[in-house]
Amino acid sequence: MTLYPKLILDALATVVYPGTKKNLIESEMVADNIRIDGMSVSFSLIFPRDTDPFLKSTMKAAEAAIHYHVSNEVKVDITAEYKSAARPEPGKMLPKVKNVIAVSSGKGGVGKSTVSVNLAIALAKLGYKVGLLDTDIFGPSIPKMLGVEDARPYAVNVDGRDLIEPIEKYGVKLLSIGFFVNPDTATLWRGGMASNALKQLIADADWGELDYFILDTPPGTSDIHLTLLQTLAITGAVIVSTPQEVALADARKGIDMYKNDKVNVPILGLVENMAWFTPAELPQNKYFIFGKEGCKNLAKEMGIPLLAQIPLVQSICQSGDTGAPAATQVDTATGQAFINLAQAVVTVTNRRNREKAPSQVVKTK
Repeated sequence: MTLYPKLILDALATVVYPGTKKNLIESEMVADNIRIDGMSVSFSLIFPRDTDPFLKSTMKAAEAAIHYHVSNEVKVDITAEYKSAARPEPGKMLPKVKNVIAVSSGKGGVGKSTVSVNLAIALAKLGYKVGLLDTDIFGPSIPKMLGVEDARPYAVNVDGRDLIEPIEKYGVKLLSIGFFVNPDTATLWRGGMASNALKQLIADADWGELDYFILDTPPGTSDIHLTLLQTLAITGAVIVSTPQEVALADARKGIDMYKNDKVNVPILGLVENMAWFTPAELPQNKYFIFGKEGCKNLAKEMGIPLLAQIPLVQSICQSGDTGAPAATQVDTATGQAFINLAQAVVTVTNRRNREKAPSQVVKTK
């Protein structure tokens, strides 16, 4: 007698799996690894999980079906495989992450991504375990700012789940949709597609243990912000603005989004970016191009801390463009400014955790 795969598959089609009330073929439980050697056959059956109550009985029934329908002389070797474990539910996705910090701005062009990247690097330099997620699905910029545009994350299996392994640079674990799309092509996705992609970067990645998980959010208020709030329990928000009035007006909207009764995420503080311009040849001079101390006044008005005033220096822009952000050079004035920002964020986060209850994910109705 000659064995061939169809004989085996026809026999397995007679075995009903109790979990689906369908046969093994219809349930797509037979792996594509049937091996035949003379009168010996080996293959795998794919079960939903290793604790499946029907596992042993199904494997015995499959072996019996081959003996009954094919031949009692067949030597059968069946192994069990398991589908990827289910994604954790919102609010429980990152159990090893201590603090989730959303870096936000009411409008674009205020240097929010620059602050996010340099804050993450500065926290890592202070000895903390840090993750950075570029949540701007439509305009990802972090791969370029960190000089890793050509990086391609790969999958690892962790506790039965296939997870994306974040790229690591300057001691920071990072992910961005920019790693998975053509950088020269516009990302034309509907809101639901963008939200699903973002959830994958959060929940289907091996972030591991983190002291701080920095979220570089898109400007304004959008579907992406709502997805983040519904997916993660955000410890607090850092709002970035320039001193000019139009930016401050939008910063107020960003603050209101997090302080909304349904959201209730604490504002950790304000960062005034481009606080003044200092030319390289005149390092002691300050030129207040966008107005003076606008964020300082807003912070005082709203009763929230002013975490830092970051000067507008040409080297900050250049270092971001070349993939070596300012915080990597702590011996410079701008590098030290971001170290000071990181220390301030640590201080206000610790105070927030002592004085306030943990944040909750925003529930959808």
